[in-house]
Amino acid sequence: MCTAIGLKTHDFYFGRTLDNEFSFGEEITVTPRNFPFRFRFTGEMKSHYAIIGMAYNKDGFPLYFDAINEKGLCIAGLNFVGNAYYKNCTHEALNIAQFEFIPYILGRCATVSEAEIELKKINITNTPFSAELPVAQLHWLIADKENCITLEVTKKGTNIYDNPVGVLTNNPTFPEQIGRLNDYMHLSNKPPNNTFAPSLELEVYSKGMGGMGLPGDLSSQSRFVRAAFTRCNSVCENHEISSVSQFFKVLGTVEQTRGVNKTEDGYEITIYTSCCNAQKGIYYYKTYDGFSIKSVDMNKENLDGCELIKYPVK
Repeated sequence: MCTAIGLKTHDFYFGRTLDNEFSFGEEITVTPRNFPFRFRFTGEMKSHYAIIGMAYNKDGFPLYFDAINEKGLCIAGLNFVGNAYYKNCTHEALNIAQFEFIPYILGRCATVSEAEIELKKINITNTPFSAELPVAQLHWLIADKENCITLEVTKKGTNIYDNPVGVLTNNPTFPEQIGRLNDYMHLSNKPPNNTFAPSLELEVYSKGMGGMGLPGDLSSQSRFVRAAFTRCNSVCENHEISSVSQFFKVLGTVEQTRGVNKTEDGYEITIYTSCCNAQKGIYYYKTYDGFSIKSVDMNKENLDGCELIKYPVK
């Protein structure tokens, strides 16, 4: 269960929470321009845009959870179990395995508009990375400083939705998620007016009462509403420290605490929270047990190299 958002201040910021019972051994990974991506069905992509993000590196291939490229295009994949549906290879489309999707799009596309053109050609296949790593059921938030979309592949086909709130969680489908916001149109960041009964003298007895009714549980639908309300009302100063701090505060409203969400495998927690300055190529993150924000700047690396650059999560 995860949440991803995009937020624009003086720059554009993008990131997510990764909520799970255990870590995958993820690393902050920079893929330089000349690292050869060997795709299962489309051959080798020898040169491409440089990429930075959080990845599980397996057999020399970065399996990105979320990432941005040097042009400012951003993608995060979130669980979409029960709804995601990928097909076998087909001769009518460009076949991209599900685990190849993020590097393929970020390697080739500079903007959301370019990505949308590419998406119309692609068949995301149900090809597993290996016998030990089955196909993950995901949908994706794709954004740049100008546009934001959600991509979902279901039994009904490939669906590309404009995402005006810049938020994505898990189930249900995106149209259902955003439709649920209609139930909360009465929420406000201002003190409420008495519309209950004009004949009653009702009083505002606390700050924040305009947000009464905002869901506080950990379900994906409630996290979507909470993150959308917080993000859409977010205010911060137009500089890096304020923007990064504010971004983590917004995602902090949906972080999970050990013990309150029990699963068959233990307790789900927020393994890490990320925040990328998409225009400067800086990947900020913090972990469940870490109180400080760490960062990796892709532009301090050799982006013309051909080897993955990996930093362990601290």
